[in-house]
Amino acid sequence: MADQLISTAVHRELPGSYVRPESQRPRLDEVVPDAQIPVVDLAGPDVVSRIGDACATHGFFQVSIYLSFSIHIINRSTTQLSQGSMVSGGQPWRAPGAHGRHARRGLRLLSAPAGGEGQALLRRPGQEDAPLHQLQRAKGDGAQLARLPTPPLPPARAFTLSWETVSSYCREVRELGFRLYAAISESLGLARDYAEKALGEQEQHMAVNFYPECPAPELTYGLPAHTDPNALTILLMDQQVAGLQVLNQGRWIAVNPRPNALVVNIGDQLQALSNGRYRSVWHRAVVNSDMPRMSVASFLCPCNDVLIGPAASLVSEESPAVYRDYTYAEYYSKFWSRNLDQEHCLELFRTTS
Repeated sequence: MADQLISTAVHRELPGSYVRPESQRPRLDEVVPDAQIPVVDLAGPDVVSRIGDACATHGFFQVSIYLSFSIHIINRSTTQLSQGSMVSGGQPWRAPGAHGRHARRGLRLLSAPAGGEGQALLRRPGQEDAPLHQLQRAKGDGAQLARLPTPPLPPARAFTLSWETVSSYCREVRELGFRLYAAISESLGLARDYAEKALGEQEQHMAVNFYPECPAPELTYGLPAHTDPNALTILLMDQQVAGLQVLNQGRWIAVNPRPNALVVNIGDQLQALSNGRYRSVWHRAVVNSDMPRMSVASFLCPCNDVLIGPAASLVSEESPAVYRDYTYAEYYSKFWSRNLDQEHCLELFRTTS
């Protein structure tokens, strides 16, 4: 198994199993490095219209906010993880065929001296040494954290984040997400609580992604191009190095870190709810040869049995429904039955008329 974990050793050459076919490589020299990216200041003017414009033209935007103490802690901790002697137990460079169903296996946030494996621990009263997979749900805040399947390090060597800090971060991101739902709904001419109600009692998932240095970044990906199957994704970027790229008007553009900002992606469910007015953005993660990178993604996910489809007031004779109604459970199952970089999953839910 150890020889399969690409980040447990220093590689001077990229293992052949991670090399993408010529037609599937990222073509980094064609990426736009300095494109104008929508930035919304939630304390500034015209917030609703700015968010609506960004959703329609880009499908994502950066939101400038006052960063709370817990966000600062998480940000500082991810920097320590990426710059320190930390390794990931997952497959941070996706091999061809390693996406699709297997790409959804749990989060891997691991710490160890170079060459070893480990497990990040969370702490809360009475469970100081409980690994993350035993703390999947924070009581009362709806935050769900993914699994860590590898054996833990001895507590003295494990990197730790307090449970209070992580759960506080999850709560704040959730509150931000619902605030954004209200603005997105209003920008569509809907009631401010429309999206929140239409998507049902939502789960929240958090993934911490670690991308080590890669000796040949032009030959592979950290994560191939995909859209997000959920409703809204909020990303805390590594402040030291870029890696996120989004597709806009047929070209890949780099999303560079911005101080005191989070990246917001429109997911597939908001595209369906808006009847195609707002676009779920295609995005990917690339790697580099100079330094590792880390990011923290939070996903707001509809209730599994809620019926999702275009808002009734957005459907008319001149603008018929683009998508049929479906449950999120149906959509999610279909999404993961295919490869991430296949055609947009929503195409499978288009109306036949």
